[in-house]
Amino acid sequence: QEPYTVSKDSQLEGFCMDLLSEVSKKLGFKYQVQLVKDGSYGRQDESGKWNGMIGEVMRGQIWRIAPLTLTASRERVVAMTTPFMQTGISILLRRDISEETGFFDFLSPFTTQTWVGILAAYLGTAACIFVVTRLSPCEWSQPQTEQNTFSFLHSLWYTAGALTLQGAGPHPKALSGRVICCTWWFFSIVLLACYFSNLRSSKTSESTQLKVKGFDDLANQNVIEYGCLAGSSTLAFFKNSNDPLYRRIYEHMERTKSFVSSMDEGVRRAKEGNYAFIGESVSLDLAVARHCELVRAHEVIGMRGYSIATAIDSPLIKSLNIAILQLNEAGELSYLRSKWWASSCLVEGAQSSAAQPHSLKGMFLVLSIGLGLGAAVAVLELLSKSRRSAAEHKKPCCTVLSEELSRRLKPNTANTHNDNENEKA
Repeated sequence: QEPYTVSKDSQLEGFCMDLLSEVSKKLGFKYQVQLVKDGSYGRQDESGKWNGMIGEVMRGQIWRIAPLTLTASRERVVAMTTPFMQTGISILLRRDISEETGFFDFLSPFTTQTWVGILAAYLGTAACIFVVTRLSPCEWSQPQTEQNTFSFLHSLWYTAGALTLQGAGPHPKALSGRVICCTWWFFSIVLLACYFSNLRSSKTSESTQLKVKGFDDLANQNVIEYGCLAGSSTLAFFKNSNDPLYRRIYEHMERTKSFVSSMDEGVRRAKEGNYAFIGESVSLDLAVARHCELVRAHEVIGMRGYSIATAIDSPLIKSLNIAILQLNEAGELSYLRSKWWASSCLVEGAQSSAAQPHSLKGMFLVLSIGLGLGAAVAVLELLSKSRRSAAEHKKPCCTVLSEELSRRLKPNTANTHNDNENEKA
């Protein structure tokens, strides 16, 4: 069973073969590997006889290394070592079995802080356009007689139009206003590209929430079929459990005969959809690593370990226990686990995660620089006009500048002037 023992170029390799090699180095023995004849881990029939690995260990001078679950019934007839790997029972499903989408899932591409920043950028840009179009004499040359086109409401409308790529006229004529608008257009394009990229990534994210989050959800639904490996310790766990929930699961599997004959069959049925395969979490993790469309439920029950089985009177049992503990303390077991459980989905996952959390800090900085540059150009345009007017009327430049600011920042300047002319008439 992959990745414990696999055949490659007439040689056996895998986690168990590496473990056997390390144990032999610790204890200094030579060994010869034989595959179990009937392809079974070992279970007891109605007459009390054991088959598979357990049966072979009982009948001969042999010991077995495999993902062999340590159970009380097996411990009675053979000697089993300290577990070299911990596992439990969990559920394997296809990834697209997900919860219904929420009303506000369209906000999920960005965090709350990002949305607040976008709102602040929108209001700040609109306010900046409003102020700059009033200050710039190239945009508003005659404050006494002309009506300013860019009111604050129009500035908000213009900025929103640019954000949706629709546009809204009229456009600024002055260089200062155009600098701000171009910066906002560029910000909007990048923002929308990031939004739609994140929206697509969130729909195919590995963090898909499952309808079936645990065994309680599994037992309380009748849409998804579920089963486990026939004759396995997983089946025995549910069969012998006194928990009403686990008994219901066992009775359902027994009634529907939804068992599978091998791990590969369980994985295949889970990939086909509408089937949940119950198995040992370590084996399910391997299936998830090999098949990117599968996912394992978070809940794990019935924690147990994988052990090496030897004859009940074997003199090696003590030495094997010490060797396994030494390998665990040295980190060798963790290394072997990471070596043989390496995921084929890592490249795809890395690309997905790199595309998701778009950082807009740089774009906010570019927008701030653009707003500042536009405001500075507007001030220079006003200063240039004030200096020319001061030279023409032979007044101090500061006085002319103060008068210009007073006329331009005073609300409804043109309307007030027109009303005065009407009263005189």
